[in-house]
Amino acid sequence: MDSSGSVGANYIEANEALSKKDFIMRIKISRKEAKETAYWLRLILETNDEKYKQDARNLLNEAIELKKIFSSILVRSG
Repeated sequence: MDSSGSVGANYIEANEALSKKDFIMRIKISRKEAKETAYWLRLILETNDEKYKQDARNLLNEAIELKKIFSSILVRSG
């Protein structure tokens, strides 16, 4: 999942943003990528054997939490 790596990369870029507008854009991208990661993890949950499901659930919860964190950052930055 390329989106999972992009979450962290864009978050790092946000922390080194040149302006507030750039920071907000990077956080929005991070949130979008976290949403995409959650989508792919939901597909894994629905289409794989039980032995992968617990790991997928844990990762899905992490993606959802990251999305919430990025949303909170956007509310406070806006």
